[in-house]
Amino acid sequence: MIEKVKIPVQKLPGNADVSLPRYMTAHSAGMDIHAAVESEEMILPGERKMIPTGIAIALPDGYEAQIRPRSGLAITHGVTLVNSPGTIDADYRGEIRVILINHGKEPFVVRRGDRIAQMVIHRVCRVSWDVRQHLDVTSRGEGGVGHTRK
Repeated sequence: MIEKVKIPVQKLPGNADVSLPRYMTAHSAGMDIHAAVESEEMILPGERKMIPTGIAIALPDGYEAQIRPRSGLAITHGVTLVNSPGTIDADYRGEIRVILINHGKEPFVVRRGDRIAQMVIHRVCRVSWDVRQHLDVTSRGEGGVGHTRK
């Protein structure tokens, strides 16, 4: 069974018409989040822009929100996020904004209400380091990128 968490959300002034993040299918992991631009924003090829969402959230301690690209925008227009995933920390109370970049060949227009990214809520943990002289041995060892040659 999926855990349900109630998270306070605030629609910032002037954004009553912008939809709250929502799951688009019954089994979606991410909620689509919407652009709250005042007027159309054109993102030229190679350009990036910070796009407002018109909302702020209050995550409980022990949770984060990850902001991820939408695959449909990536494949259709070459539009994705610069910092992916972006992280919203539990103590952040400002507006969620999304940094979009256009890797496509054509200008991309963001309109008010467009679905621009996805938000996934995750539990987080705190690490305490256990400093050691040596780590346990594994079959992979220090093999990095491409180490399996497959």
